[in-house]
Amino acid sequence: MTDTTTKVSQLPLLELTTGFMRFKTFAAAVELNVFTRLADGREVTAEEFAAEIGVQQRPADVLLPALVALELLEKNGDRYRNSPMAEEFLVVGKPYFFGGFVQFYDRALYPGWEQLVNTLRTNRSMFVDPDEQETVFAPNDFMMNFFWEAMHALAGYTGKALAEVYDFGEHQRLLDVGGGSGGIPIELCRRSPGLTASVYELPHVCGVIEKKIAEAGLEEAIDALPGDFNVDETLPDGYDAILLSQVMHCADEESNRALLAKCFDALEPGGAVLICELLLDSDRTGPATAALMGMNMLVSHAGGQNYSEAEYRNWLADAGFINLDVVRFDAAGADGAVVGRKPA
Repeated sequence: MTDTTTKVSQLPLLELTTGFMRFKTFAAAVELNVFTRLADGREVTAEEFAAEIGVQQRPADVLLPALVALELLEKNGDRYRNSPMAEEFLVVGKPYFFGGFVQFYDRALYPGWEQLVNTLRTNRSMFVDPDEQETVFAPNDFMMNFFWEAMHALAGYTGKALAEVYDFGEHQRLLDVGGGSGGIPIELCRRSPGLTASVYELPHVCGVIEKKIAEAGLEEAIDALPGDFNVDETLPDGYDAILLSQVMHCADEESNRALLAKCFDALEPGGAVLICELLLDSDRTGPATAALMGMNMLVSHAGGQNYSEAEYRNWLADAGFINLDVVRFDAAGADGAVVGRKPA
């Protein structure tokens, strides 16, 4: 028998096992408002840190090296400060504040993941009752005051990254289907002054969209359209670009094909549809971000998973789209967009 102990290591398994420790430490620091308290280059000693966040010295002495090791804080002598990443994305009020997204995963999704084995055995979400799937997006206090705010910064950064690799200047009217709080079209319209956009969302979300549009000063460029693409027979027409961002991973193949057919019918001739997602490799072996988001869909939705670039290409072609292409970028919400054109 060949001795393989010198060829492989347990350390990757240890990292997998302790992954939840990293996340919960991170989430606790966000909950304690650590990074906002240290904003603008502020440096504190361990004693000042304990007093600032309201914990005893022992917990502070344990938490600080953990946050440094996770590259969320930096140590300078005996003083601690935000890392550049924390300063940019974890300070409340910053344009792409990521903390709300962390808290949503911590408070809402983490408990559902504790039932993952049951989900795998039954093919039923333990996060919500699959027969009452609409409750995921129901207008309760948590969703209205927390979820949409958490998603907004994520969408905004995705829009920023997408605009750097795809020229929206060639389009005049964009329809963002299931566009959440409007974070992506806000970024796109800022960067392409001639572009106007509509965010097609559930009626109770339209107030959130209108608030975000007003805060951005883009009331003349963007509006909110109430509707439900899952049940409405048609999509609003008159648009030369349609965006589907983090929408198709929520549904099964049949539903996604039906949605693409609606997009094809609604688009102006020569218009483009963009499927913006974390894309699986064609052989469905990764990357890990896309594969694990598929697991998240299994836990949190009655249908849906992450799909590959090849699958999206096939569905687009079958719906009648041509000139298929993929643009790649780097964002937490998506790493690429599969693009198809309606024949002119």
